[in-house]
Amino acid sequence: MVDTRARLSDTELAALARYAFGLATAPLLPVADRYEDAEGALVAVAGEGGPTVVEVPRWRSPDSVRAELARRGWSAPAAWVGSPPDDASALPDRLLVLLPAAGTAPDSVVISLGAAVWADRAADRELLVVPVPVTAAAPEVPWLELATAYGAGPVADHVDLRPPTTGGRAVMFTGLSGAGKSTIARRLVELLLEAGHTVTLLDGDEVRTHLSAGLGFAKADRDTNVRRIGWVAAQIAKHSGLAVCAPIAPYAATRAEARALVEAQAGPGSFVLVHVATPLAECEARDRKGLYAKARRGEIAEFTGISDPYEEPTDAELTIDTRSSSVEECARLVLTHLAGD
Repeated sequence: MVDTRARLSDTELAALARYAFGLATAPLLPVADRYEDAEGALVAVAGEGGPTVVEVPRWRSPDSVRAELARRGWSAPAAWVGSPPDDASALPDRLLVLLPAAGTAPDSVVISLGAAVWADRAADRELLVVPVPVTAAAPEVPWLELATAYGAGPVADHVDLRPPTTGGRAVMFTGLSGAGKSTIARRLVELLLEAGHTVTLLDGDEVRTHLSAGLGFAKADRDTNVRRIGWVAAQIAKHSGLAVCAPIAPYAATRAEARALVEAQAGPGSFVLVHVATPLAECEARDRKGLYAKARRGEIAEFTGISDPYEEPTDAELTIDTRSSSVEECARLVLTHLAGD
């Protein structure tokens, strides 16, 4: 008999934790005999009445938190959900801080950033900061019930309903070959470095030489190339970094996949798509490498804009026309957009 296994997403693991902690009913999981986390560690096995939990990685159980409160001599401390207020002077001396983090990756900096903000704004208070497997904007467990489960008293009246974000960003330039993507991207990186940011540039040609070596230019290979760029950019943004990418990225569905990858790791709004909308005729006129001419003669197969389609974005945060703006102006336009978000 085959022993089927399923890897659970971060959202599914949070649901499993709520179930294991007695905060919710059995979650709806994929049909399988064994359930694993992203690293392949066994977390649960299938059972008739619901999954039998073996281990709940990452999340602290309410029992362990109540035990720590007892060791500290805290009796039903006040609970606070989410981020601290700008003015922490009215906070009680002791606080159990519950940080809703369901759906975030275990190695995301969201939790550490949240704890750091509390440490800064409430430095003169006694705090116990605990990430909890609940979603802030649509809590699966009522706040008072959650606080009681973790051994706290009434919940303070502030709940930060904003989805968690790491502060990291990924900027993806897309456009035809010769549109000016790489040139603008490199200037943007220089401007960001001058402003004191740490930036990683994922240029299309360099990525194909290293990360995507061996891939061709058929649709499947192009999609794989953009997915790899999106994955690397997501890892950078997840840890509060800035990634600047400059592939052609001709297909809308694959660009959407890259956006989803980044925003799943770094939060809503962390992906910025910039369409360098230089027309085909202008790109051909600028063609110093003679690639378009070779494609017109049939010497290069599956060349974007000639023998392979380019799907113009309808979801770009910025559209740039390099015919009317210099490289400097284009790069500063993107920089202004990043600063204004």
